[in-house]
Amino acid sequence: MSSQSALSLAEIRSTFLDYFARQGHAVVPSSPLVPRNDPTLMFANSGMVQFKNLFTGLETRDYTRATTSQKCVRAGGKHNDLDNVGYTNRHHTFFEMLGNFSFGDYFKEQAIPFAWEVVTKELGIDPSRLLVTVYHTDDEAAGLWKKVAGLPDERILRIATDDNFWMMGNTGPCGPCSEIFYDHGDHIWGGPPGSPEEDGDRFVEIWNLVFMQYEQFEDGSRRELAAQSIDTGMGIERVAALLQGTNDNYATDLMRALIEASAHESSTDPDGPGRTHHRVIADHLRSVSFLIADGVLPSGEGRGYVLRRIMRRAMRHAHLLGTKDPLMHRLVPELVRQMGAHYPELHEARALIEATLETEEERFRQTLERGLRLLDDELQHLPEGTALPGETAFRLYDTYGFPLDLTQDALRERGRSVDQAGFDAAMAEQKRKARAAWAGSGEVADAGVWFDIADAHGTTDFLGYDTEVAEGQILAVVKDGARVEAAQAGETVQVVLNQTPFYAEAGGQVGDTGVLTTDEGRARITDCRKVAGVHIHFAEVEQGRIEPGTPAKLEVDHARRGAIRANHSATHLLHEALRQRLGEHVAQRGSLNAPDRLRFDFSHTTALSRDDIEAVEAEVNAFIRQNAPVVTRIMPTDDARALGAQALFGEKYGDEVRVVSMGRAPTGKGADGETWSIELCGGTHVRQTGDIGLFVTVGEGASSSGVRRVEALTGEAARRYLADQAARVAAVAGAVKAPRDEVVDRVKALVDERKSLAAEVAELRRQLALAGGGQAAGDAAGPDARDVGGTPFLAQVLSGVTGKDLPGLIDAHKQRIGSGAILLIADTGGKAAVAAGVTDNLTGRLSAVDIVQAAVAQLGGKGGGGRPDMAQGGGKDAANAEAAIAAAEQVLQKVAAE
Repeated sequence: MSSQSALSLAEIRSTFLDYFARQGHAVVPSSPLVPRNDPTLMFANSGMVQFKNLFTGLETRDYTRATTSQKCVRAGGKHNDLDNVGYTNRHHTFFEMLGNFSFGDYFKEQAIPFAWEVVTKELGIDPSRLLVTVYHTDDEAAGLWKKVAGLPDERILRIATDDNFWMMGNTGPCGPCSEIFYDHGDHIWGGPPGSPEEDGDRFVEIWNLVFMQYEQFEDGSRRELAAQSIDTGMGIERVAALLQGTNDNYATDLMRALIEASAHESSTDPDGPGRTHHRVIADHLRSVSFLIADGVLPSGEGRGYVLRRIMRRAMRHAHLLGTKDPLMHRLVPELVRQMGAHYPELHEARALIEATLETEEERFRQTLERGLRLLDDELQHLPEGTALPGETAFRLYDTYGFPLDLTQDALRERGRSVDQAGFDAAMAEQKRKARAAWAGSGEVADAGVWFDIADAHGTTDFLGYDTEVAEGQILAVVKDGARVEAAQAGETVQVVLNQTPFYAEAGGQVGDTGVLTTDEGRARITDCRKVAGVHIHFAEVEQGRIEPGTPAKLEVDHARRGAIRANHSATHLLHEALRQRLGEHVAQRGSLNAPDRLRFDFSHTTALSRDDIEAVEAEVNAFIRQNAPVVTRIMPTDDARALGAQALFGEKYGDEVRVVSMGRAPTGKGADGETWSIELCGGTHVRQTGDIGLFVTVGEGASSSGVRRVEALTGEAARRYLADQAARVAAVAGAVKAPRDEVVDRVKALVDERKSLAAEVAELRRQLALAGGGQAAGDAAGPDARDVGGTPFLAQVLSGVTGKDLPGLIDAHKQRIGSGAILLIADTGGKAAVAAGVTDNLTGRLSAVDIVQAAVAQLGGKGGGGRPDMAQGGGKDAANAEAAIAAAEQVLQKVAAE
């Protein structure tokens, strides 16, 4: 293996990000591990996740190229490496993916040179140890690799499988891939990609380029995307391994530091019999710490369940090292030392991470010791090599809380397995006997407790349609997913009562807040939600104690509920106004009715015009001024639909529904010809439309494909908004010295005047520079070229111009001198913008890039680039302009000498 520079993992990360920053990429922080823009993913598993909406065109940002070091977890669902971690050199649950991205900016012709330059020059990896793959029909990529890297055909492998063709889904963006592989040498078993030995460790993929070139349609056809994009990924652990002279990710500086911390805290040899245990602990420490820092906590479902699995797997390996006390939390400081500089969330969440790990490990050790004893007992009765019966594994899981993956992990070390089919059958039988599992969001503790409460006491009666103050009997107090006997001041709990005036979040309307008081205590209700028909009041106990079996007074926050009611009723009027204006295709696709605003999503393909918005706004306000009563009726679902009632998106309806009607319609225009709005709705509403007060739209835009979104305000919030707008108009009118009704024309005139003046200034700057304005090297009287090594050379130091002006000046000077080289340095407030040009007849032996890079180095800058005939760069110190010109002259002298 050739000698590589032993860059640390942190240095590799900074080298990568710094390089792409120099290439105009925005350095974007890693997104959280819990994706905010893709509900189909459990965890972020690649760098492109946070940019998904940019690639699909649903979102735009103020940059078109980006670079990141993205934290990733693969430990659940489709991408699950958990069982292999610790037993192989390259599997991890947590890893960092370095990436550069283009959103319709550059494509293959720049992405491939970027990749090659980073790998071979920035990181110094030996090019002779590299080979690449391309999709078998991608002649363009193959040609670029040959041109850029000089690779022969035998080191450009054409792969015909889906491994080298990426698709976001069955339809949508897709395109060919190209990968860079590193050859660790023939002393390691394995073959190149596409060969029968491709699963060996000799050839390791270090870089993957995805060319988002096409759009895939349902019929299988494809067409080229108008905005072709780039998504790349480089696994930092793999690159660190090869740069540090190994093919083992766990031998790299960061992982070795964590392994040695584990060995130190457990008083064991890092490379002895416990080697695998240390590797598992080091890997899992990273994943669990970052997940906790991003808000995931251990639980019995969803992401919290996966976190608990990872934690318990690491804790079992700590147990196998012989540790008697919790170990994992004592390793967090070393992780923070290694990674906290780039990921400050580790510093911020350190206390929470340590406390969570210690608590979980204390609990789990009891389960672990009991489960291992039971497992040992069962194995004594089985013949050697026989799989553990599935029903036995299920009993360990169901009765004693010993997870299946831990049973499998423990048996693997003894050369045994589990009868998976038998386990699955036992699980299915339990589910058949149990009630249907609750598929909740995971945000309301353990859903099972709410079913237990519903079974024991029935569902909660909602009184909030008629009153905002009521009394109820406290049936249960729940904390951390379990019922408790009482809650004291300072505790946060959930409270269930037999009846309540608090509305539980549903149908786009947020949950109520307010106050709960008993003879012995007082609690502030911060939210209300519903599971299995039970209203769950999220409560912060402020005084005394709250306990089951006692009566309580419940009072909703009246002002907040009033604002919510107004926004909800206005949403109904808005829905009908949109239908009348835009067409019958308009249907609700989501909504939010909060105290401070309303948001309404509806099916429509094009943006609303200003006229549309004004017409809809006027229509809603007209029905508000009617001050018509809001009527509520309970009726069979079929009768409601026959009446013309609109159903709300995402809601489920029973045999009977609540129908809300409001507004007197002009003949023939309403939902039923007489009433303006009729909808199925379980929310709370105003009594008269006039209670809404005022309706003002404040935003309109796309929510998703084929869905538009209107945002609006009502009542006092709308009045304040209009007052603020009027104040801004008055301020602008005062600033431009015009009456309010003439302020728009005055501002337009000022903008036009400014554009005209800017154009004049730019032209004057150009004429001044071309006429020799500023300091001309070698001829103070004007910008005449002089001979340097047989090449006419014109150099100028300019003031009053910007970097954007330089290319045009270069072109003008080329036309004037006919043949030669040009260097322009613009002094921009102490910093320097640099441009160089070479006439076409000289680019065969002289490059503008070389001239710029020589000059930039003297000006305190780095790099610089472009084409042989035109290149640009910049520096921090324009005072060194003469030295920069001298350096450029040396380039010309050197070319002449050759």
